[in-house]
Amino acid sequence: MVRITLLDGGLSRELENCGAELRQPEWSALALMEKPEAVLQAHRNFVKAGAQMLTTNSYALVPFHIGAELFQRDAPGLAARAGELARAAADEAADEAADEAADEAADEAADEAADEAADEASADESRTVRVAGSIPPLFGSYRPDLFDAAQAPGLLAPLVEGLAPYADFWLVETISSLIEARTVFAGLKPTEKPVWLSFTLEDAIRDVPRLRSGESVEESVQLAAGLGADALLFNCSAPEVMEAAVRLAADLLAGQGKGIPVGVYANAFVEKSDDDPMVANETITPVRKELTPERYRDFARSWVDAGARIIGGCCGIGPDHIAALRDL
Repeated sequence: MVRITLLDGGLSRELENCGAELRQPEWSALALMEKPEAVLQAHRNFVKAGAQMLTTNSYALVPFHIGAELFQRDAPGLAARAGELARAAADEAADEAADEAADEAADEAADEAADEAADEASADESRTVRVAGSIPPLFGSYRPDLFDAAQAPGLLAPLVEGLAPYADFWLVETISSLIEARTVFAGLKPTEKPVWLSFTLEDAIRDVPRLRSGESVEESVQLAAGLGADALLFNCSAPEVMEAAVRLAADLLAGQGKGIPVGVYANAFVEKSDDDPMVANETITPVRKELTPERYRDFARSWVDAGARIIGGCCGIGPDHIAALRDL
């Protein structure tokens, strides 16, 4: 049986479900500032659904969304809050798992052996749910044309400062170009934490999928392998375009003898034009009603068959979708 690592889903819509306001330009960052309890509850909901990893609510902590002045003043503190909330939910899950293990051990034998078994179970489950420090597109989603390699380190540094004490690894999300991946990876390497690189694809269905920069998936695979990334994923694109990219990436990595796992977390956005990337940054994009948890699971099964070993969801994919993936 193939072992799948289950990620969480998209935070923004779940924040709304938990009582937070969702609006542009602040988007999901608004909940950190005005309703952090909604962020914690959203994380809890994904844990309950079966997520083994929680992504920090730091995606919108960039000048593009919160403004240059607020970013300069508060970015480290807001990033720390995002990390702390994800860590709290993960630790709650670990505590609950340890308590359950202790109860099971106590039921088996009320003696010293049971106590030892409970202690061992508690230690094994101490990090049942891991925290992914989300590193967002620093200059806006789907905008490879705006990426500035010279300015990027200055935007990355306060996010790393705030998130590092809480993150088990880095998840660099919605990467649109190779230079973006290379630059951000270099900025994260000194932390000595594992780095997962996740690229976003053009939504147009093609025989050979490509990044939003027009660069090829093959180039992204070669770059990730060369840098020493700990995982290669594809996210925030339509479910329909993911299988071809996963199959290509998995085959290339296997051919090179690389043990880098491949993953997918697609979005539920209604169809939009690749020629209008600002839609994702300036509006609250509606989501597809027909992309039910069952339909999303069907897509996920095709990704697993293609070689994916990490599965989750992006924008519009909620706890019900994640729960449906538990039997992959």
